[in-house]
Amino acid sequence: MYSDLSLVYDLLMADVDYSRWADYIEEIFRRYAVKPELVLDLACGTGSLTLELDKRGYDMIGIDISPEMLNRAVEKADLSEVSPLWICQDMRSFELYGTVDIIVCTMDSLNYILDMNDMRDIFRLCGNYINPGGLFIFDLNTPYKFEHVFADNLFYEIRDDVAYLWQNRYDPGNKICDFDLTIFVRETGDIYKRLEERQKQRAWSYEEIRSAICGSGLELADVFNALTFEKPSQTTERCFYIGKK
Repeated sequence: MYSDLSLVYDLLMADVDYSRWADYIEEIFRRYAVKPELVLDLACGTGSLTLELDKRGYDMIGIDISPEMLNRAVEKADLSEVSPLWICQDMRSFELYGTVDIIVCTMDSLNYILDMNDMRDIFRLCGNYINPGGLFIFDLNTPYKFEHVFADNLFYEIRDDVAYLWQNRYDPGNKICDFDLTIFVRETGDIYKRLEERQKQRAWSYEEIRSAICGSGLELADVFNALTFEKPSQTTERCFYIGKK
């Protein structure tokens, strides 16, 4: 996963306002009266949020399973003149040399976890590596989004340098959605390179997350509608969860 997508990931995510996401995360810090120094960005991708938080004075660690994604993160860090620590690891079994104050896991990365035991393992690891009083901040696409937005729908977008087709197939039985992406990225002039990418995400309910976090050393403190401090509604598409050590 992501070997080809890493080439165009930042183009596809160009509409994401990472500064706004970082503002929201810092507001969570203030809301829970934490003053972190060392922050882990779990499943950091090409490091856009990692770098944004690093620029704000936090010592950052970025972990991702994809060496291609991390290579891109290193390139961006060199241009930004910041220096997070990058580690290529699977978030289901990551290891650190010590503890951190905060772990963030954003951009629906945990929806890529398809198995409950794997989800429990991630929460246990986070509970192990977060300092007392620290937070695990993560977001998830909601079951509503899988059932009513992704569903079996086809999405497409055409931009100057990239175009894509995104076909979904959602199975309400196992709550897994297959994403088939066909991406065309401009190389020179009117010549485009075609990339194929297949991914899977699972819809996780609040009850399942509450069950998975039990025994991890973390308390599920709050759930919010994304980028707000409002409680989720039946039509919320993305939730932020706050786990407290």
